[in-house]
Amino acid sequence: MINALPEKGVPGEQILAELRELRGGDLPTHGGRLFAYVYDPALDGLDDLARAAHATSAHVNGLDPTAFPSLLAMENALVAAAATVLHGGPATVGSVTSGGTESLILAVKAARDAHPEIAAPRLVVPATAHAAFAKAAHYLRVELDTVPVKDLRADPVAMAAAITPETVLVAASAPSYAHGVVDPIPELAAIAAERGVRFHVDACFGGWILPYLRRLGADLPDFDLSVPGVTSISVDLHKYAYAPKGVSILLHRDEALRRPQYFAYADWPGYTMINPVISSTRSGGPVAAAFATLRSIGDTGYLELASRTREAVAMLAAAVEATDGVRLYAPPETSVVCLAADGVDLFVLADELAARGWHTQPQMAYADLPPTIHLTVTAAVRATAADFAPDLTAAVEAARARGPIELPELPPLTPEMITPELIASLAEGLGLAGGDFTQMAPVNAILNAAPPAIREALLTGFLSMLQRP
Repeated sequence: MINALPEKGVPGEQILAELRELRGGDLPTHGGRLFAYVYDPALDGLDDLARAAHATSAHVNGLDPTAFPSLLAMENALVAAAATVLHGGPATVGSVTSGGTESLILAVKAARDAHPEIAAPRLVVPATAHAAFAKAAHYLRVELDTVPVKDLRADPVAMAAAITPETVLVAASAPSYAHGVVDPIPELAAIAAERGVRFHVDACFGGWILPYLRRLGADLPDFDLSVPGVTSISVDLHKYAYAPKGVSILLHRDEALRRPQYFAYADWPGYTMINPVISSTRSGGPVAAAFATLRSIGDTGYLELASRTREAVAMLAAAVEATDGVRLYAPPETSVVCLAADGVDLFVLADELAARGWHTQPQMAYADLPPTIHLTVTAAVRATAADFAPDLTAAVEAARARGPIELPELPPLTPEMITPELIASLAEGLGLAGGDFTQMAPVNAILNAAPPAIREALLTGFLSMLQRP
């Protein structure tokens, strides 16, 4: 382990060399072969520009916009850009957050705090809604009503039935992360408006690409602030706007809707705290990097990137359809290819794809939905998509030859039984104790077989084991 606090300072070049060595063990963030976590437009010079822009404002603090008006100007410009892309009106306002989870937490907070008279507020979401809504409900002590979906999309009839007098917010996805399909936003928004309830569109994942896909002819429903009844919408700029990590935008239709999002406190001897978002101190670096990224790419550039992404999705989907042993699980209508396995172990298949340089995201079974493999497709994938088909065929053949994972015998478990000692024993037995995460099929098979509560406890214990000095 590198000593972060040596007795004497270390030369800068040595530190950078150490960082480069550490990064050498990471998955590739560029090159069009990683289908999760990162978003790559494959534009020459963009990384250098974003890094330089980040450096100009890295030490600027968003805590007080009157002290650093440059950051206020950039944030307002980013909000205005998002409002333009998502068809906001003259009254639309917004906030820059650190990511989609923070945007969703704030959307729930604004809805909850708008109704202090409701003692036990509730949030209604489809089962395919992002897990960040569950996190928001947990943090904010809002009851979460999860509604079964129909054909992978929110069911308006079931969603309407779930709304009660205590419901403060209804939310849906454009698109859902797991499957990449867009919920019927106009129908859901109309139901919420009729019941006098706020309606949030989680467009964190695809909100910056869906408008461009529609301009290219994609048959997608209305989903943004042009839809009556939509009171707020979130979009991550570090996804398909291709900004560096941590910038998201939360838009509200008007200022009155946003007001409960703020936190203010003056009843102490220090400065009056007033925060529009969760953080107080905020680095201006990510904001400046996002500002530079949007201005560099421009509207025409984003249209071209969406076109490349659309072509890549079509090529990957065709490869899946042409390969015996896998099938498309969801329609590839946005920027996601979601596939299921037929006759081969899906988790072994994911390992075999990784061995061939394609890093995917396995998704566990849920209710009556089978396990699937998720591919987030970016513009960079267009250059590599033609290579996917033969590798997919080879990976399926190798997975078929290996056969399914044989699950080890595990005693009946409760979350309370999952101790650090049990986690350490499992990690040792699965070959994870040494930090080798290349063979994850046995791990994923165990997690897939476990009920959600056990899965949560196992992964919490494993992450806790990793995060130790």
